Amino acid sequence: MSHSLNLARAAQLLGVPRSTLQRMIRNGELRTDEGFITLDELERVFPQATLEDAGALASVARIRDEAFGRRVRERLLPSQEVLAQRVLAQSQELADLRRCTQAYHALATALLERLREQAPKHPGYAALAEEIEMGLKKILGAAPAGPLDAMADMLRVVAAQVTLRPSGRTFLVEGNDTILQAGLKAGARLAYGCGSGTCGLCKARVVSGETRQIAAADYPLSAQEKAQGYHLLCAHTAVTDLAIETLEAGGPQDVPAQEIEAKVRAVTPLGADTRLLHLQTPRSGRLRFLAGQAVTLGMAIDGADVTATLPLASCPCDERNLHFHVARTDDTSLAQALYADQVRIGATVVVRGPVGDFVLGVAPARPLLMLACDTGFAPIKSVIEHALAGEEVEVIELHWLATRADGHYLANQCRAWAAAFDQFRYQPATAADAGDGGRALAEQIAATAKWRESEIFIAGGPDFVEAVATPLQRACAEASNIHVFVL
Repeated sequence: MSHSLNLARAAQLLGVPRSTLQRMIRNGELRTDEGFITLDELERVFPQATLEDAGALASVARIRDEAFGRRVRERLLPSQEVLAQRVLAQSQELADLRRCTQAYHALATALLERLREQAPKHPGYAALAEEIEMGLKKILGAAPAGPLDAMADMLRVVAAQVTLRPSGRTFLVEGNDTILQAGLKAGARLAYGCGSGTCGLCKARVVSGETRQIAAADYPLSAQEKAQGYHLLCAHTAVTDLAIETLEAGGPQDVPAQEIEAKVRAVTPLGADTRLLHLQTPRSGRLRFLAGQAVTLGMAIDGADVTATLPLASCPCDERNLHFHVARTDDTSLAQALYADQVRIGATVVVRGPVGDFVLGVAPARPLLMLACDTGFAPIKSVIEHALAGEEVEVIELHWLATRADGHYLANQCRAWAAAFDQFRYQPATAADAGDGGRALAEQIAATAKWRESEIFIAGGPDFVEAVATPLQRACAEASNIHVFVL
């Protein structure tokens, strides 16, 4: 009998996004049984998937990590203690299966002997006994486990799976990640505050499975909470597969307003007229936000207050590192200070927010059409990274209009996404005027019917947004499916 895997495990085994398997299931290319996929079915559809492909899968994972532009993402084995516990749990499961198999075999053998004893009195019993004996020989002589069986068992040791209730979302805990870190990397909208075991906002009830504390935590859980199975997700990792009961943010209304003091980590030129402002929050006070939202930044320079409300260009999966794209032409005191080289590394910046509803729905199953103009790419980038991390969107298409020489300041990033993710497509465009370029882009998109049921995100200056949003509302989608971010 072939082993069965859920969608998350099957995607991990093959090194493909879950959305790819979902599309194949919907198209009838991949068969499932009550949501599970057998290894025999995976071998039928992916005959090239063998143990020898492990290096290729690692290469794809590396490309994807680089495409995300993350500073650090460990692809490491968990600690020796966690590995030992997972191996022990798998050994116990194997022992239980062996005992059950031996018991069933003994029962079948005993019934076979009784049938043979009764065969002289009942002619039909002889044929039944022969059929049972042939069945036992067939099972005992079955082919040994294939390479996918071995890989599936190995991956269960390397990574544990977490299922969130009541949403049903699943993600894998890899390396030395805590449950919270793994969930954020996978695009889950978990509740948290400090991320360092102090505030208690990430506590959740573990319904089944075994955890291990791997980080210090000062927040005191009550005796009743401990008895009910509550754990701090920021301080524990998954030893075995877990089911966790917790509420996730359904939208911007579920993310509280915050005020955090961050430090300037770096100011990096992205182009002649575009700079990356990189802030880092303290370990004890991380910013919780949804992809596509904005915050207000404030800092003191030479006794004067400089401020700006800017969209976050980074993914919530890396909540300590906050990125902002600032154009030389931005009409803010912060932009003026930045291009006058008055913003120093290590300077304190007060971050207030987040604000805005330029965000994905809870379960973004629709294709995503992203339209950006110049630094309107910043919130678009955040949403794209979040969608790619969640692996639930089947198609993402980005049209990026540039109205100045360095308008496509992260074109290499977009090309890397396109190379690493089958579901991502990138189409750059240029125009001297944002309004004219936006109208041409809208006409091109409205001429095709494939975006009528899509989720559309439009970000840029007022002229661009107006030129694009109005015709697309008429031609492509309901107004509720179109999100705009006006810079």
